[in-house]
Order: sequence, then C-alpha cells, then structure tokens
Amino acid sequence: MQRRAFLALLIALGVSAAKAQRTENLVLVTADGLRWQEVFRGAEDALLADEQAGMKDAAELRRRFGAGGPSERRARLMPFLWEVVARKGALFGNRDRGSEVVMRNPHRFSYPCYAELLTGRPQEAITSNELRPNPAPTVLELLRRHWRLPPEKVSLFGSWEVFAGIGAHEPESIFINAGYRPVELTGASARLRELNGMQFKLLTPWRGVRHDYITFEMALEYLKTMRPRVLYVALGETDDWAHDRRYDRYLETAHYFDQCLRRLWEGLESDEQYRGRTTMLIATDHGRGQTREDWVRHGAAVEGSQYVWLAALGAGVRPLGEAASDHRLTLSDLAPTMLELAGADYRWLAGVEGRPIAALLGDGAPKARQ
Repeated sequence: MQRRAFLALLIALGVSAAKAQRTENLVLVTADGLRWQEVFRGAEDALLADEQAGMKDAAELRRRFGAGGPSERRARLMPFLWEVVARKGALFGNRDRGSEVVMRNPHRFSYPCYAELLTGRPQEAITSNELRPNPAPTVLELLRRHWRLPPEKVSLFGSWEVFAGIGAHEPESIFINAGYRPVELTGASARLRELNGMQFKLLTPWRGVRHDYITFEMALEYLKTMRPRVLYVALGETDDWAHDRRYDRYLETAHYFDQCLRRLWEGLESDEQYRGRTTMLIATDHGRGQTREDWVRHGAAVEGSQYVWLAALGAGVRPLGEAASDHRLTLSDLAPTMLELAGADYRWLAGVEGRPIAALLGDGAPKARQ
C-alpha cells in the first residue's frame, strides 16, 4: 500500500512538472479588513451620516462618494477595480449577486486569515496576532522553489509589522520589509533609501503599522529596480482607521488602495518584462460587522466578518467580470490558484484544503510566453 501511494505521488508530481505555466510573474495585493459592502456597493448611507464615525466635518467626502446608486458609488470609490478589473479580469464576493467568498478558519482576524490565504488552509497553531513565523511554508516560498529564484526575487512589503512573520515559514527565505523596519538591501536605490528614512518621520497613530503610502512606494521602487518575479504588497490602514471608527479615513484609504492598484498595473503593463506575462491577484483578509454599531469590529463573534472578496487580472485569467451565484470560494483557494498559474502542483501546500479557482483559470486561458 505504501509503495502504491508513493508511486501515485511520483505520478502526480510528474504531471505537475509537465504543466504549462500560465504566467511568468505573480503580484498579490491585499487591503486589510476592506468590507465587501464598500467594494460592491460603495459608501454606506448610514455611515456617511454618522458624525461619531468621523463624518462630522466630511461634507466634501460625502459629495465625492455618496452620490448615485450602488453601481455609481462603487465606481467612484474604486474606479480602477470597476473600469479595468471588472472588464478585463474577475471579481468574486458580491453577496447581492449570490457570489460568496468566506474563510475556513474560525477566528476572523488578521494573522489566522493571512496564514490561510498564503498556505491554502487554516493553520491551527495561529490563534493570535503575535509576530511569529508562519507554521507552514507559504505560497511565496513554494513559488521561489518552483521557479528556482534567489530570495530577493520573491518580495513582500507590508504596512503591518507582523508580516515579518506571516510571509514565510523559513526566516530570510524571501525578502520581507514590514512595519517600521529599515530596508536592509545591498544596492538599494536613492529613492528606496529616501523612503526608508521617511517612514520614521511620517508616523501613524499605530506603532505597529506604518503608512500605506510608504509601503506602496517602497514596493513600487523595488519592482522597478530589483525586478522580482513574485511581489506581495500588503496594505493595512483600511483596518486600522475602521477600528478607530473613522469612516472618512476608511473610505479615503480604500480609494487610495484602488489608486495603488492602478499605478501598479499600469507600471507592469508599461514594462517589457512584465507586460502580458504577469497576473495580479487582489484580496482582503477578513470582513467586518454589518451594522452601524459593529462595522468597526471583526472576529469569531461578529456576524458578517467571515465574508471577504477576491479579484484577478492579467495573464492566465479568464475575463469573467463580476461573478454571480455559481461561485462559492474560500480564502484557502488563493494560494492553490497562484501555484496553478505558475505551472506548479497546488498539492505542494502541506495539508492543502483549498483548490485552484477553475472558473477563473478556464481551459481557454492564455499561457505565458515560453
């Protein structure tokens, strides 16, 4: 029995090795705690009118994001997502249309959700937001092995300091810069050195989370100068402003997140190494409460915080647009999908529970140039 099982594994690995990769580069971007409600409906009336949610002196913000119905509002808030991703890529998680994306882990807060997102299953050992290495190899590490890359060609830039642990099982297996941490990189560009100094002067209200602006600009500069094949940009201020009951800042940082997506995609499309050869995946780690009182919170006891959303654009992605009722996905499906896009076997993820998103990939999806 053991011999047959071993032979079956060898056959599976052989099939995996023969897969044609659908992309040559992978970019993952996440916004912490950005609700599906704002993504698919736009700004919420009850919260726009809530003076206790930072909206007392925000009349201009209400004009910008509060006009029209859900379709107009969501396009105002996240124009790139709706002008480009919804037209050329795929969006999952609009519960109003019956599309649902949930997490498998029971905790509904950040580290357990990011661990699931990066390893293809809940990690039982992760029950807090303590900074510690991921208990299992992440998809970032597996992509590095699959493509036989040096550590600096697989990179993670995160606003939250805990990404120093979340990103990898094996320390220093990939390049990570997260939170208020100096950039330790031989040959760093002048711009990267400038941003490195700025992060300690442009302080946020939270000691463990630096400004998304710093994180994104660092990631963009790293992309231009170090040319990674795998890049993960993890932005965080949406969650922190929400916890502080600042719906005004939450909306503004959601809008900024969308601007980052546009700049990143346009940069990739204007570069010969990346144009037509790159897949960008977009996600959030957890949802939030659904009422005027509990939208600031999430966790096992907060109904609604289990609902998240996913999006994809680029090489190997079928242009589904906004998915409807025949799609129910989980956070665990993202890492297997990334491996499938790279031509690797998703079963390399230890104990994987998720599956590649078949509807997203599609038989007719374009393959990467060889």
